[in-house]
Amino acid sequence: MSLTDAGARRLTQPDPAALAAVEAAVPGITRARASDRLGMAHDASHYLLTPQAVLVPENAEQVAALLRTGLPLTFRSGGTSLSGQGVSEHLLVDTRRHFRDIEVLDDGARVRVQPGAVLRQVNARLAAYGRRLGPDPASEAACTIGGVVANNSSGMTCGTHANTYRTLESMVLVLPGGTVVDTGAPDADARLRALEPALAEGLERLRDRVRGNPESVRRLKAQFALKNTMGYGLNSFLDHDSPAQILARLVVGSEGTLAFVARAVLRTVPAHRLAATGLVVFPTLRAAMAAVPEIVAAGPAAVELLDAESLRVARTDPGADGVLRALEVRDHAALLVEWQESAPEVLAARERDAAEVFARLNLAAPARLSGDAAGRAALWRIRKGLYAAVAGARPSGTTALLEDVAVPVPALADLCDDLAGLFARHRYERSVIFGHAKDGNLHFMLNERFGDDPERYAGFTEEMVDAVLGRGGTLKAEHGTGRVMAPFVRRQYGDELYEVMREVKRLCDPSGTLNPGVVLTDDPRAHLRDLKPVVTVEPEVDRCVECGYCEPVCPSRDLTTTPRQRIVLRREITAARAAGDEALARRLEREYDYDAVDTCAVDGMCATACPVLINTGDLTKRLRAERHGRAARAGWTSAARHWGAVTRAMDLAMDAAAAAPAGLAERASRAARAAGDPDSVPQWSRDLPRGGVPRRAAPAERADAVYVPSCLNTMFAPADGGPGVMAAVLRLAARAGLRLRVPEGVQSLCCGTPWSSKGFTEGYEVMRERVRESLLTATEGGRLPVISDAASCTEGFERLVAAAGGASAQGIPRRFLDNILL
Repeated sequence: MSLTDAGARRLTQPDPAALAAVEAAVPGITRARASDRLGMAHDASHYLLTPQAVLVPENAEQVAALLRTGLPLTFRSGGTSLSGQGVSEHLLVDTRRHFRDIEVLDDGARVRVQPGAVLRQVNARLAAYGRRLGPDPASEAACTIGGVVANNSSGMTCGTHANTYRTLESMVLVLPGGTVVDTGAPDADARLRALEPALAEGLERLRDRVRGNPESVRRLKAQFALKNTMGYGLNSFLDHDSPAQILARLVVGSEGTLAFVARAVLRTVPAHRLAATGLVVFPTLRAAMAAVPEIVAAGPAAVELLDAESLRVARTDPGADGVLRALEVRDHAALLVEWQESAPEVLAARERDAAEVFARLNLAAPARLSGDAAGRAALWRIRKGLYAAVAGARPSGTTALLEDVAVPVPALADLCDDLAGLFARHRYERSVIFGHAKDGNLHFMLNERFGDDPERYAGFTEEMVDAVLGRGGTLKAEHGTGRVMAPFVRRQYGDELYEVMREVKRLCDPSGTLNPGVVLTDDPRAHLRDLKPVVTVEPEVDRCVECGYCEPVCPSRDLTTTPRQRIVLRREITAARAAGDEALARRLEREYDYDAVDTCAVDGMCATACPVLINTGDLTKRLRAERHGRAARAGWTSAARHWGAVTRAMDLAMDAAAAAPAGLAERASRAARAAGDPDSVPQWSRDLPRGGVPRRAAPAERADAVYVPSCLNTMFAPADGGPGVMAAVLRLAARAGLRLRVPEGVQSLCCGTPWSSKGFTEGYEVMRERVRESLLTATEGGRLPVISDAASCTEGFERLVAAAGGASAQGIPRRFLDNILL
């Protein structure tokens, strides 16, 4: 598929009748602009379908009303799924925005959550109770409970004993006909039989059919002894008796094809407070795989594999330790191992056992376990960000394909050999193998350029399927069947169990309206359709793999666009131009101005979550700079040169506005905004404080640190008549016995954010040079650390000073940069 073909066919006109039906059912929830549709067309997978519209319901009742329309719907929340189950050419229902409630129950033993709650946020609420959720996928910073349930998520440590299926207690389901069932209610079965008699009877019939077939029972037990998210969870028919409980477990891992999960109650697991972690390096991948059974016998919580290519990428991570950085990677592989316990003596015993195991292994470097929290966090950050980091290093214009399989642990080494042979035979260079070795669960990544040779991927997939199934494995361990493996479900389970799955779908969703094309399909080439072309746009963001890790930390995520959407819309503009659709490109650019450029906070939070450290704000700043006229640039440069006078004038203006007759200041500011640029003239309101107090130098002798108070101290008075943050910092330092030096000329210093965030580069350079000179003197050449009293200022100073020290000619010692404290 060429870029031109893809762009030309992707944005079709929505069906007016469908949009009218949605509006009649739930008014005001439809988003059908080109930017809305194309911005949500992308998820972390390598598939791309553009929805008719994006629907944003607020509660389960509105979802039920949507389901009763009979229109095809696909539910999407975090958009981190990799198998194509979160994209649709029909109506896409965004459940991220309004379904975020978290309620901790029974002192943390259970938790009641809605599908839009982010997994990490749920665990943060549980941390005070010493508990966490069982599933711990690498995407836990961005994936949501809806996706965790829909994909039967597992992860690093939970195996099959604490995955979503095993830890689910109950859920509130909205069925395709609009029926709402709480599977935890005492009368759940009676209600299901009364409201959905065909479904209740059919589930009991299928239960007896599966249990009455010895081959089905044998096959299901073997398949679900592994991590397995291929097809529907028919082990539900073996594990549960009542229709409501069978239905609840079938919905786990069903990828939104059977019902909408409005709420779930999950049992939690202990969050062990102690851990011993280490990276065990082997000379070859086969040596690492051969050692897995012996290491697993020592009872670790996690055993994570990194092959040679993974190690090469890991070495470049800022958190990599000295051992990893010094490793000259050739054919090496490593196992990231961790033991977790709550009692020190138990953990110590584990460490002694591990040391004995390591002594018997053929290692490429000495193995060492550590309980250091910072080192542990760095290793896990590397591992959890590995997919996106490796994908971010891919050749420009290629698509990163991440597959996910599992085999019995004794077959791991042979499967790795099989995969290496397939990579070579199909000419996939720099392919990566990593994953959860303890569970026999491998992930491997390919870099593919579909427009050059789409059939290569088809041939590789056929051989890979044979290799995995030939070793008693499953084609999907934890990423869900999606579109990528739907054509192979029958091959994995056989005709009988496949027909049971089809009957499950018919019973739950008779009209086939929920997430069509996902999990089950009659199209043997469905996995080769709607493949996502990768468009090269700007160097600031080209590494983006659209994983969505940035979205939960973005301040504008519920207002306009997320960092991922800002990037994909740039790609869509480029694709439209390549397709010759200038009208679409212009429409997207008009909508982009406000949705992406004007409303980006440029606070750099996206970079803190991005595995490849993309700061979308850098792109936004450049785009803003390109829009500024000469007069605006000159005005902001003058403000930088006279910043002390500007902040003092704002202080006096705030005092004057507060003292003015009621309504006068509001009317005056509205008139000024109407006459001038509303982006430059602020709107004053009565709830704003009076002006603050000027910042003054304090040249302390033998200072312990340099303190740069924020400009906000001058512009705004403290709340409720308090002393203010500037006085509080000085008082706190005095009580701690620390001497703070406030630099000379502090009234004219600023972190530079007002200029950098708006793209006024000349003014930023003026402020950067002033700060460099002032702080170089105040810190005695970089000897003293620097502190500020606002997080945004700290981030701004760090960037500003780092930029000033980028060239050796600037003369700022390296230790000065290291002394900027967060």
